[in-house]
Amino acid sequence: MGDLLQRALTKRPNPDGKPRRASAVALWALLVLMLVWGAFHLKDIGGAFSQFATYLQYKFIQRALVVGALVSLCASLLGVTLVLKRYSMIGDGLSHVGFGALTIAMSLGFVTAADLPAFLPEGMRGGIAALCGSIAESPLPFTLVIVVLCAFLLLRVSERSRMRGDSAIALISTSALATGVIVTSMTSGMNVDVYNYMFGSILAMSASDVWLSAILSAVVLVLFVLFYPRIFAVTFDEPFARATGVKAGTYNLLIALLTALTVVVGMRMMGTLLISSLIIFPALSSMRVFSRFRSVTISSAIISVSCFFVGMMLSCVYSLPTGAGIVAVNLFVFIVFSAIGAVKQ
Repeated sequence: MGDLLQRALTKRPNPDGKPRRASAVALWALLVLMLVWGAFHLKDIGGAFSQFATYLQYKFIQRALVVGALVSLCASLLGVTLVLKRYSMIGDGLSHVGFGALTIAMSLGFVTAADLPAFLPEGMRGGIAALCGSIAESPLPFTLVIVVLCAFLLLRVSERSRMRGDSAIALISTSALATGVIVTSMTSGMNVDVYNYMFGSILAMSASDVWLSAILSAVVLVLFVLFYPRIFAVTFDEPFARATGVKAGTYNLLIALLTALTVVVGMRMMGTLLISSLIIFPALSSMRVFSRFRSVTISSAIISVSCFFVGMMLSCVYSLPTGAGIVAVNLFVFIVFSAIGAVKQ
């Protein structure tokens, strides 16, 4: 089984070899240029690390590092499974769903008792208005429920209809994104909170967001470790897993649930527009070099957490957007691993 997976992860042979050699030369040339630049800026790099060390004394930086490391770990573990199942863009689709649900939740803050139908009792109208206000103040739980439901719906649509998985993702994600834009334009416009959720603002997380993110990340990690053999079986060969008695449908739902949890938790860190990169990049980088499922999974976890810490450092020292900085570091690592993989071939 491991040998079959190894062949599935290994690139197809290229009889000519010229395109592969050309790409390898280009990758190594780009890598050498980056290393030369780094060699001439060692003093600046060392200064950046020492400056970042001073930021570590602040509580909000410490909270951001803990939550970010947990979210990065969750995303990397699930990313390997999603890439192998050709569902790598589900994170992007669910993040758009999260944006739509988030805007709806925040728009509920504008609902007052006077806006509700007059035939409702006054006490009920006041209770509904108070509930809407509490949802607007803490929108993540509401967003989590909607994203989980859409993840299950997406899985069902892909399995029980003629629509392909990527088409279902595009249908649901674009509809949710359009809904979010319409709701935003009809209420308060592009306010600061919505902007932070679109592009990420991990340093602005509230204490309740930190606790919720930490708890959900722990749930994802525990469930992934407990059901790792079944997830591996469903990921690698679902028909064979069904034939051996594995309830593939149940574990597909589990994968969808874990992905939805990770996307919602990661929205605050990476933003709805960049969260999919946290899922895809580490897995793709690892697959450039390693060819076994366990090796790819472990490598993805290390890459994801390391890139997060470096991205956080760049964000603090150079005042860069956190999500964009993490993606840039992941891109650099992908180039490095691609160059190494090109030599191994």
